[in-house]
Amino acid sequence: MIEDLQRIPHRMEKFLHRAKEIEDLAQEFLSFSHFLYLGRGINFPVALEGALKLKEISYIHAEGYPGGEMKHGPIALIDEKMPTMTVIPKDKVYEKMLSNISEIKTRVGYILAVASEDDKEIQEKVDRVISVPSANPLFTPFLTTLPLQLFAYYIAAKRGADVDQPRNLAKSVTVE
Repeated sequence: MIEDLQRIPHRMEKFLHRAKEIEDLAQEFLSFSHFLYLGRGINFPVALEGALKLKEISYIHAEGYPGGEMKHGPIALIDEKMPTMTVIPKDKVYEKMLSNISEIKTRVGYILAVASEDDKEIQEKVDRVISVPSANPLFTPFLTTLPLQLFAYYIAAKRGADVDQPRNLAKSVTVE
């Protein structure tokens, strides 16, 4: 585990060399007004972070939700106008996330997946895949957070938002 953890910075750097792919992907989603982010287990907080970043810097409504709770509300909102960003590395909840993806597809939802680069199965089930280097499931949040933050950054920048000083944000974190 220690050796795998020591390899994480190199894997993150390897991914960052592909930032242009995320920039190109972001271009396709500039006109959307709503996003749903889903993750399970250790990847649920990653989904929350992705939604929060999109909201904070691009001013697009985004909700992070645990995949296991999708049927308790968000499923009613899914259609072709609300893309879903799923965080689905190969881990112990992978099959359950595939079930979520199937439910979204049934409702004509557009699905983006942040998945392990060695996952060939996911490419057949979603509309777009953002591949991240494979790692021990415990360490995947280091890798899956990067594309979500870059996605938010590029959408915000392309929409003309000031990514260095998002409106209302600085005041809320400096004033109690």
